[in-house]
Amino acid sequence: MRCASHLSQAAQRGQALVLGMLLAGLLSVALMRYFAVGQVAGARARQLHALDAAAYSGALVQARALNMLSHINRSQIAHQVAMAHVVTLASWAAFGSTQASRLARGNPPAYLIAMQFGPVHGAAYRAASRAAGLAGVGGSHGQLAAAYIAHERTVHDVLATSQEAIVTGLMDSRNHVIREVLALNYPESRPEDFILEVRRDTLPGYLRRFQDRGGARQGLRELTMRAAGHYRFLASRDNTAYNPWLVQPGCPHLRHELRRRGSTRLNRQGVWQSADTQSFHALRATRHVLCYFREYPMAWAWARGGQSRYMSGQQVQDVGGAEMAQFWNTVRKLQVLPIPGFSGNLAADRRARASAIRWQGRGLPDYYDVPAARALEALRFDLVLRRAGPDGTSIVTGGAAESFFDRPVARADARHERPHLFQPYWQARLAHAVAQREPE
Repeated sequence: MRCASHLSQAAQRGQALVLGMLLAGLLSVALMRYFAVGQVAGARARQLHALDAAAYSGALVQARALNMLSHINRSQIAHQVAMAHVVTLASWAAFGSTQASRLARGNPPAYLIAMQFGPVHGAAYRAASRAAGLAGVGGSHGQLAAAYIAHERTVHDVLATSQEAIVTGLMDSRNHVIREVLALNYPESRPEDFILEVRRDTLPGYLRRFQDRGGARQGLRELTMRAAGHYRFLASRDNTAYNPWLVQPGCPHLRHELRRRGSTRLNRQGVWQSADTQSFHALRATRHVLCYFREYPMAWAWARGGQSRYMSGQQVQDVGGAEMAQFWNTVRKLQVLPIPGFSGNLAADRRARASAIRWQGRGLPDYYDVPAARALEALRFDLVLRRAGPDGTSIVTGGAAESFFDRPVARADARHERPHLFQPYWQARLAHAVAQREPE
């Protein structure tokens, strides 16, 4: 009996080892599978981080390009304001030179101006003698002309050309940076190992080239005029002085007038021009025309940076029928003007047009901005990256980023400001990926 029991126990030895070996095998398979899944998860996480870095870098390239375009637009405005100052300086130089010549001729004499309008105006008229010969400064070969031409070249040949290059090469630059970032995150891989797709790209058509010739709202011309309005030197120079005593009993409400007229303007063709005139208007009376003004031009100048038909601020043009044209021709010859109507310096304007300072100018340059139809649309793009993973798997990940306009400080008027290219407030951020990830 003992021998049979002993043999039975010996036969059962080693069965647990078989179960243990089976369990160990299953555990090894599970561990290997878990290890493979972990490798895939790690590869996916790495790919997601790399794609997010690449997408953000691409959006950052867009934001920096838009900020650069904004800086160029603001530089264009600064150069336009500088050109307005140069044109005005040329007008002032010619104005002083012609006034010095009239003073030297005594037509009208300085003592008459001082007697009629006070010592201040007389002293100002005499001071014009120091401006003799200044007309050459603003001539076609003068220093002011050279300064104006230098601004013109910078505006059209440097800034405008740079804007064009930035816009045309923006997409290629962004895509190149995206691939460079991916390559830096996978130094062990070759470029052909990546399959990168750009989807839902809103960059095409987001930037538009504008030709601002008519003063579009929030355009280059309108903003340039706003900037120029901050300078008193470019403001209106109109002023009229009257003598204090009665001149003609037939029109007791009228007096001799000393009319100073001047302005700096940007016309619809984008050309800066500046006009300055001054005339002594002596009040006269006849039997046919009860009261009229006899004009004695004292100074005149008209400077322009391009083609322009009329002087800045001119109020009388050669329009109307044959009778109207004959009337104005008579007025010009006699240098007289009836009381109703014109309040400028007709004879001085005519002389300013005849001796105008003409510089070559191309007007306002073209510029880039975000069209109003696209202003509410985000400048974004989606990326889909396919790359070979562990054990022959294919990992597909998606990412997205956008460039957006955001002021660092809210506007003082609390109004909403649409995205535009006149303030460098563009930034970059990651966005929710809308593109569908394809199955592995």
